[in-house]
Amino acid sequence: MADSFRSQHRKLEYKRLVPSFLLSHHTLLTLLWTVGFILIVAWQRIAVERLLIYRGLVQHPRPIPKLRHLVFNLSDFGAVGDGVTLNTKAFERAISEIRKRGGGQLNVEPGYWLTAPFNLTNHMTLFLSENAVILGIDDESYWPLLPPLPSYGYGRERRGPRYGSLIHGQNLKDVVITGHNGTINGQGRSWWEKYRKNLLNYTRGPLLQLMWSRDIHISDVTFRDSPFWTLHPYDCQNVVIRNVTILAPLTEAPNTDGIDPDSCVDMVIEDSYISVGDDGVAIKSGWDQYGIAYSRPSSNITIRNLIVRSMISAGVSIGSEMSGGVSNITVENLIVWNSKRGIRIKTSPGRGGHIRHIIYRNLTLQNVRVGIVIKTDYNEHPDEGYDPKALPVIEDISFTGIHGQGVRIPARIYGSPEIPVQNVTFQDMSVGITYKKKRIFQCSFVQGRVIGKIFPTPCENLDWYDDGGKLLRRSTTKNTKDLDYDR
Repeated sequence: MADSFRSQHRKLEYKRLVPSFLLSHHTLLTLLWTVGFILIVAWQRIAVERLLIYRGLVQHPRPIPKLRHLVFNLSDFGAVGDGVTLNTKAFERAISEIRKRGGGQLNVEPGYWLTAPFNLTNHMTLFLSENAVILGIDDESYWPLLPPLPSYGYGRERRGPRYGSLIHGQNLKDVVITGHNGTINGQGRSWWEKYRKNLLNYTRGPLLQLMWSRDIHISDVTFRDSPFWTLHPYDCQNVVIRNVTILAPLTEAPNTDGIDPDSCVDMVIEDSYISVGDDGVAIKSGWDQYGIAYSRPSSNITIRNLIVRSMISAGVSIGSEMSGGVSNITVENLIVWNSKRGIRIKTSPGRGGHIRHIIYRNLTLQNVRVGIVIKTDYNEHPDEGYDPKALPVIEDISFTGIHGQGVRIPARIYGSPEIPVQNVTFQDMSVGITYKKKRIFQCSFVQGRVIGKIFPTPCENLDWYDDGGKLLRRSTTKNTKDLDYDR
């Protein structure tokens, strides 16, 4: 009897234990299946990512190279890249340390680094890593006032002092600004609006201005939304600007020139994209009597391999502030698209100086209103003290390999009795036109030649030679007063 009771009890215990065991086993299987599924998904993601990296479709942040013997990170000096914290003191402390140590590299890590204007130092590399953005504070009370540029007499827009640039330097040597295409953003919109509403008391500041400096290298950085001119090297030597992107809205961003070499010597601008609210590049050398007195020319400048868009002004300009002289300029392999003008030279009585030995070669114009412009009555002056008898000289300008489509007026070259345009050469030109007016190659007070066939038919002011140098047609004087163009 007792054995029978114990046997029945064991059976009941077994029945109670079996469902519990099965339930525990089912839970274990579920957990194992879940973990296995997670591992498989993770393995697949890693495998796909490795495949994409192998194929170049996914990019991990690149390590920052060491370009100087001493390297510092901006965050080590208390900077916070949240787009809100003002980091001016951190920039100043970092650059002060570089100055004391005789040079070094300052890395700007990924983030949004808000700052007021700051100054660079000698033997310095400013490196903007991938996804690093330097933001200029848009409150002008943080921007210092500087004396007028000596070759301009006073601020370009207002008499008296001018705002400094976001990134500034004077009397420097061996300065590098480069990176993994990080961005320097001037947050110019509020400046443009205040300028249009006449709310600013001083001339707006550039995004980057280096003055009286040499051995400058700028590359692999994006500059955008400058309050005024974007890059302004002033009276500098040995400057290279390469592989940069410069952006501003095409309209309602006044005077946001891309690159303005001003009284600079030995300079190269190459392999870059510029789309801005004024001239893509404008070579300058001072304004009227102030530029004549300062007497520093811009010379030995090469501009090549650029793509430019400008709906307000021109792809590449010379002037109008050119009173110190502009010479030995080569512009080649230039594409200007969907723009108001391709290239332009602009000056006026009172400028003095010269524009000479200018070579334009291999230009492509796509949907451009006016391809080539030379204008000698650009009458903007700093004050009434200019000398109207100070007449600029324009001579020795060649255009070779000019091509494109959708151009309304291919050439508009207007000298004057006081400022004739002399020794101009056209060769290998074929531009598809959209304007049906009879006189579309427009000239006045121009002397020069055409070599070989060009399209459209050139103006009669120019001698016409075949490719072998034989004179086909002697020029006739056709100095029209019908100035069919906008400024």
